[in-house]
Amino acid sequence: MMRHRVSYAHLGAKVNPKHVASLVDYFESGCKPDSEFRYGVEIEHLPVRRGDDKAAGYYGRDGVENLLKDLRPYYRHEEEYWENGHLLGLGRPLMKVSLEPGSQVESSIGPCGTLGELVDLYQSFRQELDPIASRMGFRLVNYGYQPRSSYADISVVPKDRYAAMTDYLGRVGQYGLCMMRCSASTQVSIDYRDEADAVAKLRVGTALGPVISWFFKNSPWFEGGPNPYPLLRQRIWDFTDFQRTNLSPGLFDPDFGWEDYAVDVLSTPLMYVDLTHTPEAAGLEQEGLRRVAFKDNAADVYPDRRLNDYEVGHILSTHFNDVRLKKIVELRHWDSLPIARAIRLTGVVGNTFYDQAQFERLTAFCSQLEEIDVFAAKADLQARGSQARPYGRSLDEWGNLLGVEDSLDNLPGDPVHPDVFQV
Repeated sequence: MMRHRVSYAHLGAKVNPKHVASLVDYFESGCKPDSEFRYGVEIEHLPVRRGDDKAAGYYGRDGVENLLKDLRPYYRHEEEYWENGHLLGLGRPLMKVSLEPGSQVESSIGPCGTLGELVDLYQSFRQELDPIASRMGFRLVNYGYQPRSSYADISVVPKDRYAAMTDYLGRVGQYGLCMMRCSASTQVSIDYRDEADAVAKLRVGTALGPVISWFFKNSPWFEGGPNPYPLLRQRIWDFTDFQRTNLSPGLFDPDFGWEDYAVDVLSTPLMYVDLTHTPEAAGLEQEGLRRVAFKDNAADVYPDRRLNDYEVGHILSTHFNDVRLKKIVELRHWDSLPIARAIRLTGVVGNTFYDQAQFERLTAFCSQLEEIDVFAAKADLQARGSQARPYGRSLDEWGNLLGVEDSLDNLPGDPVHPDVFQV
């Protein structure tokens, strides 16, 4: 099939070349030599009440806000995040705790060089947190979706960004509010050495992420009943807001590069404007600094100059591709997992991206794909489940090829023993 160059800008959208250059420089600053490659792992947890497993909320004496307040002594005062008078995040070296819109508690771990380090950090997090949550009458569970609650039962935490997202995503797609309030994920971030390596990792991750999802699916419930979808997280994100989710347009074009990724992001409506770190916006009222943006993109909002790192980071955070490019490559496909399965998933990621021989084989395979092939593979998995044959291979074949059963064997650092999984 003959390939042809496509435009990465949304039709009619304007893009500022200075903004494009800012994003490209931002990506360039993330380059690392292979010797410095690490993992970052984010695990989101669903807070549920003991007894009925209904979602625990943010507010009240026994709410998630007070959970964070009781955790404060374990974290650095200067890394606390408050907004509108409410505590929303904590931090210390190699561990950040933040809240997703429906009070999902996210632990952001790393960057780590070994699985042992990752497990130790996570164990410390849970050993500090679990007694507090238990005292308040709830616990944190790892599933891809709330087990007993509907999105309509859950209020959004008091963060301006989330209020804007509720306004925006509640209107443009099918599952935006479900995603915000009830879903939870495991995400793994990896490093890249240069532009070519970053793009190759975006392609391999985008093509194979849905396949890996099959082996790590963890969503038995949806909206208070049995989950009808083979891959619920994929279904939710594919139907949330297509202009900022799913595949990066043109990713499988052989000439695709950082500039193309930047143009796509910059031409998309921002959804949420954040001018709190834009000097030219000094003096604006609060509603002018942070607001919903149904049609404005970066060129409509930010000055005609190079963007600072905060502005770039915000713009990139409004895009939710299956695999997202920042100063790392962020793989976003997977349901929230208990730590044992999250470690095994990280092992699969290590085998796929940091084993050079395996990565070269998979890169060569993905170089033959086009966007339509990835869409077809995702649709096949959703339609046929265990009988699917994404890219012409059975799921058993893919499991063997990706080393799902041997995923702890080829990672750098100390081996991880089964007893460290007990949290």
